This record gives sequence, structure tokens and C-alpha cells, in this order.
Amino acid sequence: MKPVKVGIMPLEQYKRYTIGIARGQIKPKKSDPKIWFDTIETCMQVLSTHNLNLLKLIDEKKPESVEELARISGRQKGNLSRTLKKFERHRIVELIQNQRRKKPVARATQFDILIGREHEFDHKSVG
Repeated sequence: MKPVKVGIMPLEQYKRYTIGIARGQIKPKKSDPKIWFDTIETCMQVLSTHNLNLLKLIDEKKPESVEELARISGRQKGNLSRTLKKFERHRIVELIQNQRRKKPVARATQFDILIGREHEFDHKSVG
């Protein structure tokens, strides 16, 4: 799997960025991060060593359900579900509904993290 770019941007700046995209004032580059966190601390919590190991396990073992992932990972189902939902919010994992179960699929297992750098975005002139 190719590394996914992750960026750190304060929430207010991220809001302005997404509004600018919606208004056509900002055109994201292909090289811009695809996943955003508002603080380094939040990023490190989500992408902790423990969670990265979980992502690799999902990618390698391809469990058919959260229950199966709980068994093979040794994690409590409740804690695992919370982690998977957090991953899903950040588009790191996709939870695919199949019958009455959700199948976790890793969308990323490697990350390039951009920290401490001003993000430059293309601005179109607004007429």
C-alpha cells in the first residue's frame, strides 16, 4: 500500500480551507494531504504504534468481521469498535456492512506526516 499524506492544521484554519474548496477559491493539489488532524497529539493518538499494528493486522489477515478482528488482535470488542470508528472518521479504515456484520478494510497502513510547515494552497481569484 502506498503511504497516505497526513497533515496537521488547526481546526479554524481547516474550516477556512474546506470552505475555500467548496467556494472554488482553493484548488487542492494532488500532493496535498488526504487526512487531516487538528493537533500533533490527536494524530499521534490515532496513529500510535498500537494502532498501526492493528492496521497492519487488518491488511494482512483480512478479517471478515469486527468479532474476528477482536479474536485475532486480542483487543476487547468495545475498545476495538471505538478505534475502528475513529479510523473510519479519518478514512483510514472502511467498515463494509455485510449481512449483520461489519468487515474492517484498511485503506492505509503507511503515512507521510507533514508537521510544522505552512500549507500552501492554490487560490483562484474570486470575481
